[in-house]
Amino acid sequence: MGQKANERRVGQNEAMAMVKNLKTSPQKLNLVAQTIRGKDAGTALVDLEFNHRRISEDVRKCLQSAVANAENNHGLDVDKLYVAEAYVGKSLTMKRWRARARGRAAKILKPFSRITIVVRERDAEGKATVSQKASPKKAAKPEKKVDVTKSAPKKAAAKKTTAKKAPAKKAAAKKTTAKKAPVKGAQAAPKKDTK
Repeated sequence: MGQKANERRVGQNEAMAMVKNLKTSPQKLNLVAQTIRGKDAGTALVDLEFNHRRISEDVRKCLQSAVANAENNHGLDVDKLYVAEAYVGKSLTMKRWRARARGRAAKILKPFSRITIVVRERDAEGKATVSQKASPKKAAKPEKKVDVTKSAPKKAAAKKTTAKKAPAKKAAAKKTTAKKAPVKGAQAAPKKDTK
């Protein structure tokens, strides 16, 4: 009467770690996450160790956890790992208040956030492998091949013809607005004779 095992959330060559309830805003945490996206795991750990932001220590622990998960749980090679994904989300927000003038109160929001780091193993050639999640139910559909070279000249020619027609219509419209009809009831100014 046990519970079914959860489906694997990442691919066969990936490992994940998540830290919840970090005491910082998601915007500040994302600045640290940006510095490690796409880097090798070892390089990212060194960058986080020497980062001046306070929250970088917690991000480093999360990355270490993801590397340990890859090595111990999935048997991946640590030297080939890189940070495939590092994304940030909101967590709870504590609400406090502060006394203000005339007996009023102002709210203070203390946001928390979470970070998820996914490390992936590179293949033998050093290229990043495409992850295939462990859901065998969905079969990959064959992609349709489109010949780009044949369709491009027709579109370019169509754009040129429409570009030529548009200025001619605008010029005709300008000419018609240039002629002004005489205003009814307006008297012409008398001409002065200079002799």
